[in-house]
Amino acid sequence: MTDTIKDAVKAFVIENFLFGDTTHALADTDSLIENGIIDSTGVLELVAFVEDRYGIAVADSDIMPANLDSLARITAFIASKTAAPATA
Repeated sequence: MTDTIKDAVKAFVIENFLFGDTTHALADTDSLIENGIIDSTGVLELVAFVEDRYGIAVADSDIMPANLDSLARITAFIASKTAAPATA
């Protein structure tokens, strides 16, 4: 399930923040904030996507780079909230 989570999050990021540009190299550990891919408003859009797609509530205290700053961190965060295995 983790690959599916990562793929879904990556597709969301590419569609909404890179405007469908699939030529942009986006590694799993690249910082979305430091690389200028998302800003504070983008983080809120990402949180809304995660809540809607996976049916989890993201607490204000969960909205931090440790959880939401890269594809790998977002995937791990969602997996921990949905009890999905951390590795595929």
